[in-house]
Amino acid sequence: MPIQKKYFSRYREPLASLPNLAEMQLKSFEWLAKEGIGEILKEFSPVLDYTGEELALEFLDYSLDEPKFDENYSRVNNLSYEASLRLRIRLVNKRTGEKKEQEIFLADMPIMTPRGTFLINGVERVIVSQLARSFGAYFTANISRGKKLFGAKIIPSRGAWLEFETESDGTMYVKVDRKRKIAATALLRIFGMEKNEEIKDAFSKVDNGEVSFINQTLEKDSTKTADDAYVEVFKRIRQGELATPENARELVELMFGPERYDISAVGRYKLGQRLPALASMKVKNPRILNKEDMIVVISEIISLNNNPLAVQDDIDNLGNRRVRSVGEMLQQRLRIGLARMERTIKDRMSTSDLATVTPAQLLNARPFAAVISEFFMTNQLSQFMDQTNVLSELEHKRRVSALGPGGLTRERSGFEVRDVHPSYYGRLCPIMTPEGPNIGLINYLAGYAKINEYGILETPYRKVVDGRVSKELHYLTAFEEVRHKIAQAGVSIDKEGNILDEECEGRASGQPALIPRGEINYMDVSPQQAFSVATSLVPFLEHDDSTRAMMGSNMQRQAVPCVRPQAPLVATGMEEKAAKDSGRLVLADVDGIVSKVDANSVTIRYEKPRRKVGAPTKASEEKTYELMTFVRSNQSTVIHQRPSVKVGDKVEKGDVLADTSLTDRGHLALGQNLLVAFLSWGGANFEDAIILSDRMVKDDVFTSVLIEDYTVSVRDTKLGPEITTHDIPNVGEERLKDLDEDGIVRIGAEVRPGDILVGKISPKGESDLTPEERLLRAIFGEKARDVKDTSFRMPHGRKGRVVGIKIFSREKGDKLETGVIKEIRIEVAEMRKVSPGDKLAGRHGNKGVISRILPQEDMPYLDDGTPVDIILNPLGVASRMNIGQILETHLGWAAQKLGYMAITPTLAGATETEIKEELKKAGLPEDGKIKLFDGRTGREFDQKVTVGMIYVMKLSHMVEDKIHMRSIGPYSLITQQPLGGKAQGGGQRFGEMEVWALEGYGAAHTLQEVLTIKSDDVLGRAAAYDAIVRGEPFRAPNMPASFHVLVNELKGLSLDVELKGVESVPEEIEEKEIKTKSRQKERFEEYIEAE
Repeated sequence: MPIQKKYFSRYREPLASLPNLAEMQLKSFEWLAKEGIGEILKEFSPVLDYTGEELALEFLDYSLDEPKFDENYSRVNNLSYEASLRLRIRLVNKRTGEKKEQEIFLADMPIMTPRGTFLINGVERVIVSQLARSFGAYFTANISRGKKLFGAKIIPSRGAWLEFETESDGTMYVKVDRKRKIAATALLRIFGMEKNEEIKDAFSKVDNGEVSFINQTLEKDSTKTADDAYVEVFKRIRQGELATPENARELVELMFGPERYDISAVGRYKLGQRLPALASMKVKNPRILNKEDMIVVISEIISLNNNPLAVQDDIDNLGNRRVRSVGEMLQQRLRIGLARMERTIKDRMSTSDLATVTPAQLLNARPFAAVISEFFMTNQLSQFMDQTNVLSELEHKRRVSALGPGGLTRERSGFEVRDVHPSYYGRLCPIMTPEGPNIGLINYLAGYAKINEYGILETPYRKVVDGRVSKELHYLTAFEEVRHKIAQAGVSIDKEGNILDEECEGRASGQPALIPRGEINYMDVSPQQAFSVATSLVPFLEHDDSTRAMMGSNMQRQAVPCVRPQAPLVATGMEEKAAKDSGRLVLADVDGIVSKVDANSVTIRYEKPRRKVGAPTKASEEKTYELMTFVRSNQSTVIHQRPSVKVGDKVEKGDVLADTSLTDRGHLALGQNLLVAFLSWGGANFEDAIILSDRMVKDDVFTSVLIEDYTVSVRDTKLGPEITTHDIPNVGEERLKDLDEDGIVRIGAEVRPGDILVGKISPKGESDLTPEERLLRAIFGEKARDVKDTSFRMPHGRKGRVVGIKIFSREKGDKLETGVIKEIRIEVAEMRKVSPGDKLAGRHGNKGVISRILPQEDMPYLDDGTPVDIILNPLGVASRMNIGQILETHLGWAAQKLGYMAITPTLAGATETEIKEELKKAGLPEDGKIKLFDGRTGREFDQKVTVGMIYVMKLSHMVEDKIHMRSIGPYSLITQQPLGGKAQGGGQRFGEMEVWALEGYGAAHTLQEVLTIKSDDVLGRAAAYDAIVRGEPFRAPNMPASFHVLVNELKGLSLDVELKGVESVPEEIEEKEIKTKSRQKERFEEYIEAE
């Protein structure tokens, strides 16, 4: 049954439809496959031998085969989803003119899935885009003696940076590739302006301020000719080497020539944008710098120095930063691979026999393949995909990071880079960013944002002509946007598109302003234009404080799939688009009728149109869509598709055939609708604690399924191979009941901590046998052989049911690590019911931990006897300023009673008056408050209580993964103290402040116990264990091991430390003779005797 929706008065259809939300990934990889690889092959072709006169190897063209295995097979068998990249090459013998052509296999190239991800070794990964400074010229300012002095940086795509700067006396210098500086005029001589007069003439129009910058520079310039300039630059770059005009010219021309230097198309576009004088010039090779570029850049520096009001370029503006997506980053790595390959080709050319050599013999593709696998496996931006839920997958693909190779580092980035910039509007979300050290460095694309051919972010606007909104849609960059006056999306418009308001709120020159109707050039396409997908899913966002809105956006990505997903009663209209673009729904790609449905597939019968006139009428065909059932995600949650159609249903192209584990009828469903009361309840919901009704447990409202997978390797050891078997020494029948004859647990077995999943024995080293062992050997034969039990057991704190077993072995031809005979992968599913300690959250940053799950009959109830589902503390609302949750509660209650989904988009939601009207229609009190009765006593609470429906998500922070105990466990080798952390079975740290607390209470014995036998008194803890077992009193504690560590550290500082008054000292410490016997020990012995 489709969802019935209700829209409110402020809702308006967006003036542009949202693009495909995973588009940036898909487009970028498509560009790489179609053009990007060809571009770099063109760059390197032809490869000549060292003399350049004998052989030439040409790269003709390339092709990508179909992927070897389909996506599903790759995932199940731990393979990469990849295709072969083949290259057609031609070898030309320049002496004889002979040509040999060949097609060779270059490498296996990972292929992007239709969802915009990569499968590497069966694991789904995402390449996060990088936000880096754009190539081109930037003008900077330094303040010296109270005066602003301007400089410039020219940043190429590859090659040497040029950094110009002005000294306080007016001299202009330039640094080449961050080396020592030379006069700027020396650089001009290199670019062909040898004479001083020529240089002065070129700048005569701009260099006419108080200080003549060019004359000052020429005075300080020691070079007089181009040769001098070349030598000067050579000395700076290759310090200590002999500089002659010839080798200096060779080096400098190579540095700025097309082989080593590339300003790139982006850099040329940015130069033209910043310096309009360059935009109109026609140049022979736009990818390298020329004389005109130098003249215009230096002229701009001079005019900025002469203008007292001039300001430096804003490097944080999004117009000056660009997004490097998968395609470009991978292309950069492939270029490195080809460069390495080129070197080996040249080496082989010089050693090969010219007559018999074939193209394939010259090529060694290994460095090329190595670069690809290195990029996907180790690059900081190639990330393990966040698959907690559908939204987290989608937002991971839309993530934009300023970190990574060639980017910023957490430690070095200040506040300016992290701040929200006005140019983010409609391009990057101002709200969604991580809390913590990465704040502001990791951002998310706004819903409508697009990346243009140069990698610069754009956002769409509707063109406005004479106060009328036209059909034209223009995508503008941050710099283009500043030139226009733009109205916001909430402006009143009639049916013809005429703007009704005389003055409209909007932005002029990037600043908020009131704009007369006639002056408006553009209009926003939607009120949600500025926000990311996750932020657009928060209803009443405009009533939430920004910090809480950020938490709300981020926590939606941590919602765990529940067994029965439920679409929200109060939504924003973004839910359907987000679900469809995630790529996890099964959508029909033909019109037809559903002919068969089961848990594993959906089949549609559709009419196939006839091809020719006079051919038989339409023939019907069937198309079957396979569903994913109980597939484990990267975060151990479940990806499960369930049919949402019945046999006989008519479907159209694009309709939803199957929902996934977090969608309901094609809408994103991250949580559950619950009846909430905002009420303090006997202190049990103090400080963000949450009280839940046990109906949530009985009805499996928040029950989720987790699938963990365990991999067991069977190795070939030096002493012989390990063997999987159910015949394990010293293990009772009860523990072996679920194992088959190979020692592998059966599917469907219920397993608990410590249960054997794979029975495995390893050979022990043969030692000299004792007579008893020889006797046992003689009686029982090999039975008593020397093997040790190395079975894989269920880890501590884990339980569940075995749902899948996959065995990989050498014999079957599976690729395994060296020394591994076979690998067994076991999947264990666990049903997690909600329990105290689990974290729940709403969409407004209102998070909390369940403190108690009460019986339904103890929960407060409405006057018709309905018990509430959840009790939240009202004190958690006012100070946090996230009032959106209250408005959601009121509207949700009305929506539930009236049976619709309320659509209230961000910044265009239902008004307070409309909510009151809806409550009235539903027969509920207008203020949303009602009398509540205490379930324990039946008495009425003395104040009315806010009650309604709120949407609550269960987050991935579950108590079962965090709860941890230790009685006896591992100790650190250095300090001899217990290890920390759950994974190590560690203890809790009793820190300095906790010690102060015990000191404050004078609890000396407790304190001594904590610092010695419970921690690092090695002898004492063994004696204490002994004493407990025997039921005897503890003996006096000994010296803690950390004290000996301290003594040794002091000795390391050449301090002679002598211990006085200690008896028991481990031998390695006992260098000095200790004279005094411990008085404390004597007292203790006297006390024991007296007893």
